[in-house]
Amino acid sequence: MKDKMTIRDYCYIGLFTSLIAVMAQISIPMPAGVPMTLQTFAVPLAGIVLGRKRGFFAAVVYVLIGAVGVPVFAGFTGGIGILLGATGGFLVSFPLMAYMAGFGMEKNNPAYLWGSLILGALLNYAFGSLWFMAFTGSSLQTALMGCVVPFIPTSIVKIILDGTAGPLLRNVLSRAGLIDSRSAS
Repeated sequence: MKDKMTIRDYCYIGLFTSLIAVMAQISIPMPAGVPMTLQTFAVPLAGIVLGRKRGFFAAVVYVLIGAVGVPVFAGFTGGIGILLGATGGFLVSFPLMAYMAGFGMEKNNPAYLWGSLILGALLNYAFGSLWFMAFTGSSLQTALMGCVVPFIPTSIVKIILDGTAGPLLRNVLSRAGLIDSRSAS
């Protein structure tokens, strides 16, 4: 039997797409041009709360609406030029990041969740840094110093917050009858 999405699922996808867009605006510009935002907190949270499939879709919708020009990216920017620019790799990896977090949560094992959050952050750094290098022609060292090293402390905090608050939020929503086990897969 196919796993069909309901109107409720679409609403939650829209809600978390909006949350990612709002968190993108909480942004600190950085010297290399890659802003420090709270998107990388909201994206895994979508995967944890909604599950890997719906979290993935929330991140895809976010990237797509930004790509068509809706100003949802950091600094109220949008357009395909942002995706094809120096920071595009970070944005393009968001669906994978949400999927990884959801996958880890669905295993019902804290080790899987924490491992998937760390792996999702590492994949985000890898996609983003490689894309940054390709776009700017910079070296790996330059990309790491501009796109990874300054972000490590906040990434650790975001992973801890996602790994603790995400399951709590999912449980609260589930107990309130707002999500069910099927809608979280």
